[in-house]
Amino acid sequence: MGPMFRSFLEKISQAGSTRVLGPPPSPNGASSFHLFWMVPSMPLAEVSATIEIIEPPTVDKLYFWALQANFQLGGTAKGGAHFGLQNHPEYPGAGAVNWGGYHDGGGELDGSASALVSALNNVNTRNFRWKPRHPYGYRIFQAGERAWRGSITDLVTGSEVVVRDLRIDADMILSPMVWTESFADCGDPPAAVRWSELEGVTLDGRRIEISTVTVNYQSYADGGCTNTNAYTDGSGFIQRTGTERRSTIGSQLTLTLG
Repeated sequence: MGPMFRSFLEKISQAGSTRVLGPPPSPNGASSFHLFWMVPSMPLAEVSATIEIIEPPTVDKLYFWALQANFQLGGTAKGGAHFGLQNHPEYPGAGAVNWGGYHDGGGELDGSASALVSALNNVNTRNFRWKPRHPYGYRIFQAGERAWRGSITDLVTGSEVVVRDLRIDADMILSPMVWTESFADCGDPPAAVRWSELEGVTLDGRRIEISTVTVNYQSYADGGCTNTNAYTDGSGFIQRTGTERRSTIGSQLTLTLG
């Protein structure tokens, strides 16, 4: 039996497999799922999103809820970076915010020092005591030559906090997405976030509201839990762990904007 045919048989056998208990056996120990923005194929100067942690984690495990931007310069890929809140047991109140990423060829992106302290002295991950069921605005935008800024705004008080700038030799953002990365056991109690107000700003300053996303999950073969789900509740896109999966990979979710 050749390796290609063996790989094909393995994929067929795994298609109906489930993983709803135990830790994800992925290389980094996490199960991830994504919402790819259905945005016109054009370069963006900025991306933003609103997040609410509507069902906060009840276990002392790491969760990461991020807005991801992929960067280019003149059509050449320059890497990607992810910005967002974390439930991190080793930070005060399990609250943290992360702004970091990787060069296209590998290796972490450099960045400026953050004004926020870090319980673990991690340049990417800083202390941030977020509140459950409270809206926060994520924003990634260019703040100078080779400087791409990540900031978070408390949408109740209007207070904006700049986390830091990443040094990326890029002039545009393409292919944005939002995602959940859970390091909890597949059988742990559910946790959920609501994403809304997904927006991009074109290079000429026009705002684009994103109403449709494409669903993706880390596969069983790659170590993902099979009881994660994405759906809409009328006001946003929900990502939830520890639940029955109803939206399939490649399906699209749409909100009515206005």
